[in-house]
Amino acid sequence: MGSATKPLEGRVAVVTGAASGLGREIAQQIAALGATTVLVGRDPARLAAAVQGIGAATGSSRVESVGVEDLAVRQGMVRVADELLARFPRIDLLVNNAGGMFTPRSETVDGLERTFALNVLAPFVLTDRLSDRLRKSAPARVVQISSAAHRSGAVDLTDLQSRRRYSGWKAYANSKLELILLTREFARRLSGTGVTVNAVHPGFVRTHFGQNNGRWMAGAIRFFAWIGGRSIPRGAETPVYVATDPSLAGVTGEYFADRKIVRAAPASYDPEVARQLYDACAVLAAGR
Repeated sequence: MGSATKPLEGRVAVVTGAASGLGREIAQQIAALGATTVLVGRDPARLAAAVQGIGAATGSSRVESVGVEDLAVRQGMVRVADELLARFPRIDLLVNNAGGMFTPRSETVDGLERTFALNVLAPFVLTDRLSDRLRKSAPARVVQISSAAHRSGAVDLTDLQSRRRYSGWKAYANSKLELILLTREFARRLSGTGVTVNAVHPGFVRTHFGQNNGRWMAGAIRFFAWIGGRSIPRGAETPVYVATDPSLAGVTGEYFADRKIVRAAPASYDPEVARQLYDACAVLAAGR
């Protein structure tokens, strides 16, 4: 593992949505532990600034980046995974942090509802396509950034694209519940391989989350973040803990908040729904 001060020396960690906000902070804390840290992001200028800033803050020369025009688009998901596989002979840690909420409803060029595509299908595709590399690098970990919002979500396998009825908040809550279900299914499928998969609620973090939406929604999110949100460094604490703490070796298929395993919504424990959702995502990932 390396020295006590650099426990992730020789490891490779990938963090999506890492050009700014929570993802950048998670990446910086991981880089400080010695890992080669790969930032995945959309905005080239922000991504370059994040690489430079994290390198300067941690003294690491092993901060790299993979740019993607749109991680909600199937081609972007696949291209990111393929570039990671081409560039890095090992991948020890994948943090699926990229996510968003979109009001009004919009579709990607693939005809997928954007919240579902970014928050559910993109983590599915990356975890699935990188799973062999993670196995070969084991012990390895996958951390999915979910949310307590999942408690107000529901899974409708007949309408994953929310075509019948749409609310931006509801689509977001649904996606975070679906991500926990996929976490449990990946954990089941990867059991015994040395790869763990866990979901994390980082807390309501004061980032730019939701500011892409209309004035009323964006203003409401800013207000609640101001009165009850936590700082970005504090928000990164639990994801980094789940990603790196030695005490969690072998812990898989769980949902964490405030550095503890907590009971998630009852709907997140249904193994048959998890399996069916996995199968549905596999079909969508294949473009069928």
